[in-house]
Amino acid sequence: MAFIYMHDFLPYLWYEACFWVTGPAMTLGFSLRTEGMRHVPRTGPALLIANHQSFFDPDLVGLAARRHLRFLARKSLFRHKLFAWLIRSLQAVPIDHEGIGIDGIRDILDQLQAGRAVLVFPEGERTYDGKMSPLRAGVSLLIKRSQAPVVPVGIAGAYETWPRQRGFPIPAPLFLPEQLGTIAVSIGRPLDGRQLAELPREKLLADLFDELKKAHDRAERLRKRK
Repeated sequence: MAFIYMHDFLPYLWYEACFWVTGPAMTLGFSLRTEGMRHVPRTGPALLIANHQSFFDPDLVGLAARRHLRFLARKSLFRHKLFAWLIRSLQAVPIDHEGIGIDGIRDILDQLQAGRAVLVFPEGERTYDGKMSPLRAGVSLLIKRSQAPVVPVGIAGAYETWPRQRGFPIPAPLFLPEQLGTIAVSIGRPLDGRQLAELPREKLLADLFDELKKAHDRAERLRKRK
């Protein structure tokens, strides 16, 4: 474990407490399965990119990665004081819009330069139909400027559990027969950010999309495994 300064100790404990509460809750309530934790660098900068299926996604990736993550959240989510306090305490970084705009890029670069791990959803918003959308260009600029290791993360089943058209999730309890909403997260091997940074933008985005699609497909197989 990296050395923890005293002023970071209480946030660290709070993050750990949330991990140990939400982990069993997601496992028991939604049959969560994860794989690939070993692929997340334990120290130093790391950029985790994931497909975006539901409001659960930041929590799901945090549980699968085990490392403390920073993530971006729309400023509109900070309007409610209690919820704003909760997501700030879990290291959310407010941005003006969904996706990765200029303000988001600056915040992410600051976090990466400080040696932290950051989670982004390069599709820019939750899926409408469960399928992956083209990646937005902001992630390519982010990779070219940071050149940090890029870790692809696939999420499957979260859309079936909590699509954006529904106001609440449908559980898939662990000890009941297999259900549609079983959730899985698969973390792939890190990609060399320096090599990615040398690619033309369209090639970089296409390669990242392919890596995310592979991770998503692995997660799909994992959640359907008997």
